Amino acid sequence: MSRMQYQFIPTDPDDIIAWMTAKYEELTGVTVQPGSPENIFIRWAAAVVIHERALANYAANQNLPSRAEGKNLDALAELFYTQERPQAKAATCTMRFTISEAQTSAVLIPGGTRVTDASNTLVWKTVEDIYVKAGETCADVKIQCETKGIAGNGFVARQINTIVDLFAYFKSCANINESDGGADEATDEKFYELLRLSMDGYSCAGARGGYIYFAKQVSTEIADVIAASPTPGIVKLYVLMNDGSLAAEEIKSKVLAACNADEVRPLTDLVSVEDAELVPYNIRLTYYIPRTSSRSGTELAEAVQAAVDEYASWQSGKLGRDINQSRLISMLMETGIKRVVVEEPAFIPLRDGSTKESPQVAALGTVTIECGGYEDE
Repeated sequence: MSRMQYQFIPTDPDDIIAWMTAKYEELTGVTVQPGSPENIFIRWAAAVVIHERALANYAANQNLPSRAEGKNLDALAELFYTQERPQAKAATCTMRFTISEAQTSAVLIPGGTRVTDASNTLVWKTVEDIYVKAGETCADVKIQCETKGIAGNGFVARQINTIVDLFAYFKSCANINESDGGADEATDEKFYELLRLSMDGYSCAGARGGYIYFAKQVSTEIADVIAASPTPGIVKLYVLMNDGSLAAEEIKSKVLAACNADEVRPLTDLVSVEDAELVPYNIRLTYYIPRTSSRSGTELAEAVQAAVDEYASWQSGKLGRDINQSRLISMLMETGIKRVVVEEPAFIPLRDGSTKESPQVAALGTVTIECGGYEDE
């Protein structure tokens, strides 16, 4: 994980060498000189001690869920309601198959029938048997990408339109909605966040945290969830994805299914999944470079662009997060520029779902970055 590790045992080399040198002189009565064999041996031994202490610190940190990594975090998951790391999930969408002409009896489209796009980028297959009813020419069925992960997301309607496994009377096929729902395996950060949220899962989803927990279990691509109850018995869920976009229909339907299950939802709750309100904002700024800067103009331009990109990701990374010009300025000043004039965005407070109105989320519009040239310090 990116979080800093706790230091249970000191590992400062100077302190350890000084302590070992003092102990050696105390035991032998010999003063250790800088170039003496004793000093060389002590430094070698100190390196071994430091290495062992570093391993001990690492082992101790792996007993803390907030610091554990990989398989160590998986083992600690036994302490929580959620006990397994979410695995990669395949994207899905709805495929419409059309036959050449209506038949007097139903035409079977077998489960596992494969389709792909014109470039054969990914292969998809139907998740169940489906029949084109007698007298009809088409039928809709769910298809699932054979490649798990986010690679299958974002195929727009009619982009998956090539049959792989022909069946009787086949004429054409095309997906009728955008593919979505694919997710990569949970990272350590995502898994730890889910473990913490799972403490609300020991009860049903009646608590706000319980609804958030069950919703986030749907996909590792979900960045934020707000559970709001504008009136008694009404629960509205708002879902934001990692890229700052609102959840598409595939994810929304899966979140609703997860939070509306009889063993999850209190009997008196009416649950729905709705969209937050998008609040557009632009970025327009001019930065100035100190004349004494050791970095080239090109390097600073790249650093400024990276800071703007990071800010945009942060700004749209959470529902109800105020559009904050000060955060942008802070990030930009860390690049090494002298000063910056930010004309847009202005500070805009956003609703966080705590009222009867829907929460809001920032949506980036245009980005204009200009360099004002060099200035004296």
